[in-house]
Amino acid sequence: MSEAPDPQVIELATKVFDLARTGEAETLAAYVDAGVPANLTNDRGDSLLMLAAYHGHLPTVEALLARGADAARVNDHGQTPLAGAVFKGEDEIIRALLAGGADPAAGSPSAVDTARMFGKTHLLELFGAR
Repeated sequence: MSEAPDPQVIELATKVFDLARTGEAETLAAYVDAGVPANLTNDRGDSLLMLAAYHGHLPTVEALLARGADAARVNDHGQTPLAGAVFKGEDEIIRALLAGGADPAAGSPSAVDTARMFGKTHLLELFGAR
């Protein structure tokens, strides 16, 4: 039988995920630099990068990528940060994720599928160039 999680650990994790969601790039980077895993995920498998990308925080995305966050990491529902950025229309974040190694064909739906679904032909062209 496993022990109940330490309430202080839960509080810290909650704070770190909120920093990703709200785009507090410098503060989040300091936590990662101090030892919080760049690929930390929540109970749904959403990474810090997924949350930052989905909520449109380019500086946070860049800070996480610079610290080794996996641009291709898929959450528990098969979604990628790239597909989330396509859905939200975050073109600068899409470019940052691609530069960080994101695969437009990964996930379900993939970023390619999402771009097709919403008629974002400029992104299909961008993905085809890769």
